[in-house]
Amino acid sequence: MTNLPGADLHWPEGGMAGTAMHELSLLENVREILENHALSQNFTKITQVTLEIGKLSSVEPDALRFGFDVVMKGSLAEHAELIISDLAGLGICQQCGLQVELETLYDPCPHCGSPLVKIIQGAEMKIKDLIVI
Repeated sequence: MTNLPGADLHWPEGGMAGTAMHELSLLENVREILENHALSQNFTKITQVTLEIGKLSSVEPDALRFGFDVVMKGSLAEHAELIISDLAGLGICQQCGLQVELETLYDPCPHCGSPLVKIIQGAEMKIKDLIVI
């Protein structure tokens, strides 16, 4: 397995409105990152790609699964297995200071009810690892 430093795909706070076209664009970015890393790390084929998707990212895993084979066709990741792992949404309440788990971007603090919760995890998507030849 290979970890790709700098292969995190972060979006602005607040996430993104997800559509199938948007996920295809994300997959095209993933393909470009994979191709760049293949050149710098001298591998020629990818057999497995693991993407980590934050619960708060507004990225639709099913849309990624649907478009993966189409976008990767003709690339070094053609026929690669796509694995998607979930990343929990976490925030720090700016009022009570507790770290809290979040289901959506705008959840209030479940302890004190404050709407001032700073997102610290879960609004990102990243290439977690690869299996390459």
